[in-house]
Amino acid sequence: MRDLDALPKAHLHLHFTGSMRVSTLRELAVETGIRVPASLTDTDPLRVPASARGWFRFQRAYDAARAVVRSESAMRRIVREAAEDDAAEGSRRLEIQVDPTSYAPHVGGLTPALEIVLDEARAAAAETGVEIGVIVAASRTRHPLDARTLARLAARHAGDGPGEVIGFGLSNDERRGTTSDFAGAFRIARRAGLAGTPHGGELEGPGHVREVIAHLKPTRLGHGIRASEDPELLERIAADGIALEVCPASNVSLGVYPEGRDVPLRTLLQAGVPVALGADDPLLFLSRLTDQYRLARDEHGLDDAALAELARASIRASLASDSSRRAMLAAVDDWLAQEP
Repeated sequence: MRDLDALPKAHLHLHFTGSMRVSTLRELAVETGIRVPASLTDTDPLRVPASARGWFRFQRAYDAARAVVRSESAMRRIVREAAEDDAAEGSRRLEIQVDPTSYAPHVGGLTPALEIVLDEARAAAAETGVEIGVIVAASRTRHPLDARTLARLAARHAGDGPGEVIGFGLSNDERRGTTSDFAGAFRIARRAGLAGTPHGGELEGPGHVREVIAHLKPTRLGHGIRASEDPELLERIAADGIALEVCPASNVSLGVYPEGRDVPLRTLLQAGVPVALGADDPLLFLSRLTDQYRLARDEHGLDDAALAELARASIRASLASDSSRRAMLAAVDDWLAQEP
């Protein structure tokens, strides 16, 4: 079997704080004098039930980690290390999601918080060779007008070069908020040329996926795995070319499926749905990008040709330039042409 770390791929679903190394969390906790739960620094991945209580436990852990990110240097470190870790796993392009709201009070406001991430993304891309685009993500737990504020901020920094805002997302508990209320924010983003990459269809079923598609008109859908329960919906997603950012380890940790083998990856692939594997929050789930491909190999029996096609799908679904996509796709072909 070929080395999965050497497989060229694009990483399209990674959250800013959730990308943090456990060692970095420990060091930042010491620097800030903030005590973090032992569960965040042990060797066991988070496991919670797919319920409101389970999400509360997940969000509490995430918030505890985010609490130690209180300086420009900490923010820059997270971006740089995310790029380094992706480079080590064969990722040629990283599209990282950030909601600058939580970091703004520590660095002088929303605009400085976003610009720190963008500036470090440019520097890290130059140092590691990993292309980095930034997705600004609003939260379902806050007022839709906050989402419009973030959409306007994202629009002012829109571009397709290294370290620019390439998309606009919507994250947090899918059971919170009303999807249609966020349509205005996504219209602002679309007018600026930004791709829509909202979450949907992980904790909630096919009906939620339909709502997100109808109201937010996504280019890609974060997770979307529960669409597998509706063959007609899968057919529509495949026909429309909406890529799903599937994060198997996240699905298991958040209780959506009991084990990795239960994630309906093959159902999506057999329906012709574009699938891009992502790590989501490796800090909490202790599972990075290559681990998702390893799960597809070990738990779903995908051979190297099928894994290469997954990598190609991630590249095609990325917001990279046509020339970058061609180069990355050629590199996948080279990987597959090598003897195991």
